[in-house]
Order: sequence, then structure tokens, then C-alpha cells
Amino acid sequence: MPRPTVLDATDLAILDRLQADARISNVELAREVNLTATPCFNRVKALEASGLIRSQVTLLDPERLGLSLNVFIQVSLEKQREEALVAFERAMSARPEVMECYLMTGDSDYLLRVVVADMRALERFILHSLSKIPGISNIRSSIAIKQVRYKTALPLPDKGYTLPAAGEH
Repeated sequence: MPRPTVLDATDLAILDRLQADARISNVELAREVNLTATPCFNRVKALEASGLIRSQVTLLDPERLGLSLNVFIQVSLEKQREEALVAFERAMSARPEVMECYLMTGDSDYLLRVVVADMRALERFILHSLSKIPGISNIRSSIAIKQVRYKTALPLPDKGYTLPAAGEH
């Protein structure tokens, strides 16, 4: 199946609809983007093959699971050597409460978003996991009081889009 190199309006409509509801049936998706089922299915498979669709997930409600504390943590390292960065990133990748981890420019080296049940769980994470990682010089936490906006859907262009060649970004 050929991978698209240019996304047309129909491809963008498919991606937009799938971002809103990945469980939509192919028949319903095809109807909504004005295709028949087989061409729609083929386009979705081509979009998957191109790497545009990385995965499909189910989003859970953290509050209903007792995970009510959303914390942003800025971490500074003593030195930004490659081995220190790799060790820190490996440690964060192994922690289930770390929802996001970004290497940053500016005042801190990393920004984490951590979701835990309560202050005691946050304390355990910081004291028994985060602060045990060699090379950390500073940890600053900010607790989110209220989630004003949360979304997973990426903004898509209104018109066609040419994909970069493999390896380009």
C-alpha cells in the first residue's frame, strides 16, 4: 500500500475525526469523510504505514482512579553531560507516574508532568525516586490547582500538507 507524501483534505479529515474518536467504525468514518468503506480503510492503513498514526489509546479519568494531584516538576542537573542526560531520561521512562518528560532550554534541564494520588505519594516519588538519581542539583515542584484545558488532538492544517521525506523533521 503506498504511503502518502501529500495529505489532501480527505486525509486531514480522516486524521481529525480519528483524533476525536479512534473507536469510530470504518463505515461511519467513511460516511463522515465522503468516501466508501474500502478507499477509507486503505487511506487509514496508508496513514498508519506513513507513521502519522502512531497508536490508538483509551484516555482514562485520573480523578476516578484516585489520581488527583497533577504536578509539574522542574529538574536541573549538575552537568549536562550525555551520560547524565541518558541516565535521567532512562530513570524517568521507568516511572509510571511520570506522564511527560521534556528536555528544556532555560532555567531547568527537564520539565516533568507527574500524576499521583496525593501529597504523600508526591513526597515518596520525590524522596525515593527522583532525588536518588545521581547528578540532580535542583528540584522545583508546582502543583496544578485546576486543569483549565487538556486535549490530545493536534492542530491540523486546513488545506493539503506535504510530508517531509523519511528522516527529515
